[in-house]
Amino acid sequence: MTAIHALQPIYAVAAFIVGILMGMTGVGGGSLMTPMLILLFGMDPALAVGTDLLHAGVTRTAGGIVHGFNRTIDWRLARRLAAGSIPLTIVTLAALRALDINSAAARELINVVLTVALVITAVTLLFRDRFVARYSARLGQLADRKIAVLTVAAGAVLGVLVSISSVGAGAIGVTALILLYPKMPTARLVGTEIAHAVPLTLAAGIGHWLLGSVNVTVFAALIVGSVPGILIGSYAAPRIPERALRLVLAATLIAVATKLSFGFVPTSTGDVVAVKTTVQH
Repeated sequence: MTAIHALQPIYAVAAFIVGILMGMTGVGGGSLMTPMLILLFGMDPALAVGTDLLHAGVTRTAGGIVHGFNRTIDWRLARRLAAGSIPLTIVTLAALRALDINSAAARELINVVLTVALVITAVTLLFRDRFVARYSARLGQLADRKIAVLTVAAGAVLGVLVSISSVGAGAIGVTALILLYPKMPTARLVGTEIAHAVPLTLAAGIGHWLLGSVNVTVFAALIVGSVPGILIGSYAAPRIPERALRLVLAATLIAVATKLSFGFVPTSTGDVVAVKTTVQH
């Protein structure tokens, strides 16, 4: 029995815990799952990002279907975001391929972008209300054409962040929509971002899979654990103070970003390559 098969239940348990937090906070799993795969399980950064992206694409598909039935998706806004994110996802993946995703340079790039994305997410969680109160009214007065351009630009930024780090489609994306469309109900904005995140994370995940940076065995274990976790977290969310959840999650993300900034990243991909060979053959 290989090490990866022996550890499979642990991945499912970790995904279950992350799923609960996702259900409670609405923050994308990339902010939690990718750092966990890197820091706790010693997975290569590129492999962690690719595996989590494919996992996120599948789990968000389920959420998108629910929001679709509830009619809490604005497809016009989702298309605007995708117009920016999908092309930049393709460009970013092409750049990672040219850089060699398994190289030391790519590993360092992923580490830096992941750290920055985690800090931005933490700041967003802590100060979202202040940002909205200060800028939403001003942005809401802009012409629809300018709002559309800013939405496409926001999608482009998300495409780069998500493709490199798997972080950004949750808190950052929703906050951008709240700022740009302050009069739209929050539930509809959340549903719109989830709908947009489906093609974004699937495209990025499939791209990483084609680059060889997805572990199918770990991916399956994440799905098994995260789905029931999200259901439980979603049920418990109304019973727990949102402010307290934001503070705890933001503190966790800052601690993880600090750990990553000190270079706590696997320096060798030997074990990972062996795992990928086992999975693919």
